Amino acid sequence: EVCALFPSEYIHIGGDECPKDSWKSCPACQAKIQELGLTSDEKHSAEHYLQSYVTKRIEEYLAGKGKRIIGWDEILEGELAPNATVMSWRGVKGGHQAVKLGHDVIMTPHKFMYLDYYQTKGRSAEPLAIGGFLPIEKVYSFEPYTEDMSEEEKAHILGVQANLWTEYIGENWHLEYMLLPRMSALSE
Repeated sequence: EVCALFPSEYIHIGGDECPKDSWKSCPACQAKIQELGLTSDEKHSAEHYLQSYVTKRIEEYLAGKGKRIIGWDEILEGELAPNATVMSWRGVKGGHQAVKLGHDVIMTPHKFMYLDYYQTKGRSAEPLAIGGFLPIEKVYSFEPYTEDMSEEEKAHILGVQANLWTEYIGENWHLEYMLLPRMSALSE
């Protein structure tokens, strides 16, 4: 259904907000973990590997429809699906890890790219936001590459993306306030 709605090459599958703690007590999840022979190791829990299994299945299904997957950096926990593109939102570390593995990345670290954060420290003068503090200077300062990256690794960073989640935004004027001028800084 999603493929029919969106003609794009990519389908974003999420991958965040998967409740691994709940899966530990879920009989169906635990039965699937047993069936697949998944075990915890020093890096990840069996539940992380269960999510990797699901991600790989979705990747294979969508590939059969000519699509590629994008997922939030949580899809790195366990084993990354072979052709996945990673959106690194929890910082830059996940993006850099994915690049080292030869995967494409979109950098969207919340401390630089979440436009639903306050723009000033004087929050009483601003409209309600989810929290955080993201002044225009910080958006403008973001550098997705590190000095030790090779040109080949840099080529895997497809770009950057700012996010504006709207749970606290109910009016167009509020939306525009949160976007501007930070969107201009990102574009530049």
